Amino acid sequence: MNEVLLRSLTPSVLGVLVRRGADFAAAEDAVQDALVEAVRVWPDDPPRDAKAWLVTVAWRRFLDATRADSARRRREDRVDEEPAPGPASATDDTLQLYFLCAHPSLTPSSAVALTLRAVGGLTTRQIAQAYLVPEAMMAQRISRAKRTVSGVRFDQPGDVATVLRVLYLVFNEGYSGDVDLAAEAIRLTRQLAAAIDHPEVAGLLALMLLHHARRAARTAPDGSLVPLAEQDRTRWDTSAIAEGVAILQVALARDRLGEFQAQAAIAALHADAPAAEETDWVQIVEWYDELARLTDNPVVRLNRAVAVGEADGPRAGLAALAPLDESLPRYTAVAAYLHERDGDLKTAARLYAEAALKAPNLAERDHLTRQAARLNSARSR
Repeated sequence: MNEVLLRSLTPSVLGVLVRRGADFAAAEDAVQDALVEAVRVWPDDPPRDAKAWLVTVAWRRFLDATRADSARRRREDRVDEEPAPGPASATDDTLQLYFLCAHPSLTPSSAVALTLRAVGGLTTRQIAQAYLVPEAMMAQRISRAKRTVSGVRFDQPGDVATVLRVLYLVFNEGYSGDVDLAAEAIRLTRQLAAAIDHPEVAGLLALMLLHHARRAARTAPDGSLVPLAEQDRTRWDTSAIAEGVAILQVALARDRLGEFQAQAAIAALHADAPAAEETDWVQIVEWYDELARLTDNPVVRLNRAVAVGEADGPRAGLAALAPLDESLPRYTAVAAYLHERDGDLKTAARLYAEAALKAPNLAERDHLTRQAARLNSARSR
């Protein structure tokens, strides 16, 4: 297949979608999906008119994404900005759709990706970032999932674990990304907790509430990020913290520990500290050890390295960081922080600047750039 041809056609196809009324970012996503489909289809079935084929596929992808986004926004309009405590009084079919998309014919990872794209309203790029894989690979995974379920009856809902994974990723995107989905994820998790007596459902709800409680303090008035250690803890939502801790305690008492309960326990220890310097980092490291045992997730080990650096000193944190893959998201930022704690300002400034170039969003990039500038200024005095 002629990759040069694909590259040369991309701008004109993008222009056609924009002229038809697509906004530029959505058009870009649709064209990228079409290019991935072309890579898959054209070697065996090349089109007569390459540009027309790309325009048709991209426009269909744009319409699908627009419909999904519109449906999500209509659901969000029915809920308040902040989640109310207690079980949800009103229900809709959204949670059922999550279960149906988590179809038994799909692998868990494919079911999560499909649900995030079709129901959760996330873009292929956002899902790829959550899974630490290239966008093209995620687009192929979603396309395969769609083909798999295209000929099956949606009368076999998926399992709770898959739905929990979807809700967790939707919340994370709402908490840290450009699209506000956190309140919707909490609302649906409340519905699930009211319907199912499951310790990991409770663990996830507790985790969401504890993180959401810090939301008002996470950014300064100018929109810049405020690190956890520098946040004004009087702005934390104490009622959400109390509710999250209470839910977590009940779940942990059942002695069926899962990854969401372990994450919630870490969040609760942060919430319990009146000041950053009073954080019980030793116990947080112990919970990260439990979490690593449960998940063997490299991002967990990355976060554990930070906790080790706080509990046992920056040299110990750097030693915990050393075995990890340097391509992990935020690896360089963590390395910069630990080197700064160790007094190596030159290395830390360089790493902060490198991390800024890899940042997944503008707010994080600006924060890391300011950190590099601060250290460079300190070194020049």
